[in-house]
Amino acid sequence: MKETIKVKGQLKAYLSWPLLLSLFFVFGNIAVAVVSNTGAFVMFPFTAAYIAMAGWIYLYRRRRVLGGLIEFSAEYAWIQKQLLAEMEVPYGLTDEEGRILWANDAMKEILKEKKALRKSLPSLFPEVTKAELSAAEESHVHTVYGDRKFRMDIRPVFVSEDEEDENAIVDGNQKMVAIYLFDETEILQYRQEITDEKMVAGLIYLDNYEEALESVEEVRRSLLTALIDRKINKYIGGMDGVVKKTEKDKYFFMIKQKHMEEIQAERFSILEDVKSVNIGNEMAVTLSIGIGMNGESYNQNYEYARISIDMALGRGGDQAVVKDGGKIQYYGGKSQQLEKATRVKARVKAHALRELMETKDRLLIMGHKLGDIDSFGASIGIFRIATSLNKKSHIVINEVTTSVQPMMDRFLENPEYPEDLFLNGAQAAELVDANTMLVVVDVNRPSITDAPELLHMVKTIVVMDHHRQSSEIIQNAVLSYVEPYASSACEMAAEVLQYIADDIKIKPAEADAMYAGIVIDTLNFTNQTGVRTFEAAAYLRRSGADVTRVRKLFRDNMAEYKARASAITSAEVYRESFSIGICPSEGLQSPTIVGAQAANELLDIKGIKASVVLTEYHGKIYMSARSIDEVNVQVMMEQLGGGGHRTVAGAQLEGVTIEEAKKRIKDVINSMLEKGDIS
Repeated sequence: MKETIKVKGQLKAYLSWPLLLSLFFVFGNIAVAVVSNTGAFVMFPFTAAYIAMAGWIYLYRRRRVLGGLIEFSAEYAWIQKQLLAEMEVPYGLTDEEGRILWANDAMKEILKEKKALRKSLPSLFPEVTKAELSAAEESHVHTVYGDRKFRMDIRPVFVSEDEEDENAIVDGNQKMVAIYLFDETEILQYRQEITDEKMVAGLIYLDNYEEALESVEEVRRSLLTALIDRKINKYIGGMDGVVKKTEKDKYFFMIKQKHMEEIQAERFSILEDVKSVNIGNEMAVTLSIGIGMNGESYNQNYEYARISIDMALGRGGDQAVVKDGGKIQYYGGKSQQLEKATRVKARVKAHALRELMETKDRLLIMGHKLGDIDSFGASIGIFRIATSLNKKSHIVINEVTTSVQPMMDRFLENPEYPEDLFLNGAQAAELVDANTMLVVVDVNRPSITDAPELLHMVKTIVVMDHHRQSSEIIQNAVLSYVEPYASSACEMAAEVLQYIADDIKIKPAEADAMYAGIVIDTLNFTNQTGVRTFEAAAYLRRSGADVTRVRKLFRDNMAEYKARASAITSAEVYRESFSIGICPSEGLQSPTIVGAQAANELLDIKGIKASVVLTEYHGKIYMSARSIDEVNVQVMMEQLGGGGHRTVAGAQLEGVTIEEAKKRIKDVINSMLEKGDIS
């Protein structure tokens, strides 16, 4: 058997080199003979002896060398097999179907039962799929077997039938799969323990502390404060946390991260628990919670908590906001935010706005896409402020809707207003310079502003809006005036007009525009209306707003009226309390406005808590959601990528049909009902 073995490659060269060296000695002997015969004669015996020895080694000792190599390779293979069998890392070989062909002792120890070795890999480890087994590259799978967690490395092994093929490992015809198991149980456990012990920073603000105290007798106010303190301390203390009262209505607390899953699962029960405090106070106390976690430092967690509490307050209070790194989650927000009786904030914001305007030469005023009359009226109000301060200003409108066009025509045809009062986004961009200021009204989400590119071009930006904030906000605003309790942006603009200067005179057309914005957003003063809403309306009436003139401007044409009637007729009542309708868009210039009007009218049906009307327009599905007081439609629309106000919200979907969008709305309603977000 040894004689028939073919010697090739480096081994053949190693055994042949003595013969080749013999030629070197022969030529050397000849060279010496040319110089000296005596020297050649003396060297010849040595040359002959070397040639004889080389030939003997090549012809006779070669067999023993090969025999030694065979014995060595056999011993090496046995040692290699023993090392694999006794290797502490669990190792095995399977075929492409996952059937186990061989396993070492460590793998057998994990699988334990002999029957397990007869099963396929996917049946033992469900996370392993045939795609991983048939892949040409190495892959990793995290899996669980018994009570242990493993990382499985899967590596393909190719076996070639061609002995001469140097690339057999890559181009083999038969394939096996090598698997390695690495126990991650303790590592994952330690990681989880480290995560659980991380500090979570939180802030608690009482939303209506002053108002609640004023609604109770003076001698019982300290008792009300003590009961609230007790509930907050008990709630945080139950999680081994630390809470510190920083101001009369503000608290700072710290808890371990392991408690977050529990309080998120119960959706922050303290939000409802604190409302139960009643010692004769006419107004229930509500609070807002901001939490920051998984930051790179304790200070960053605290900054996350500050961002969260600002968002909770900006969204109307009575809710918790958790900022987990880059992810933001919302809880609560069921209550209607109460109107603030004081106007101190409005006065402060008005003075700050005036100071900013006085440093700039030009103002650009912008609302949201497909702007409504509230956006238009608020823009007109800011225009009047800028004009009174002798500042050049322009209103940015890309697409004029049918609801805005009648009011806009009054300014286009009026010689008292400049011809360049209204510009599109491209025209406005050409005017931007270092002395330009941008005022964004009736929107605080950059993606749905009428010209988002202006937000990156203008350095001084002011935001004035009445919608609740979402996780998407205008980041670089110098002044932000966002009040969710306000009925409309026009109400806010009217208040600012009264405080920014004493001698501002509003013209009748401007008063009509702002008054119309309040009327439309409040559904004729029936929705989200407070004392300050009527005071703003009264101010505009004194300035020349005409109710009859406004009403005539907003009468519908027959096509819009029929479309709205069709949306109401086709509406489906879902889960006994939700009305979902579809508004046709054919033949309508602004079908989204008609859809919103239909959603408003559906609320007049007895038993309906919220209405949603879908409209297909320009390749998108526009959703208008409305409610009276029982459902927070802003939370509903946020789950579909939209937002808005507690009782007025909307969203846009792309790449879906009307029926698919309708199903997604139903899924959101079902989810909110299950979580208790809707009673």
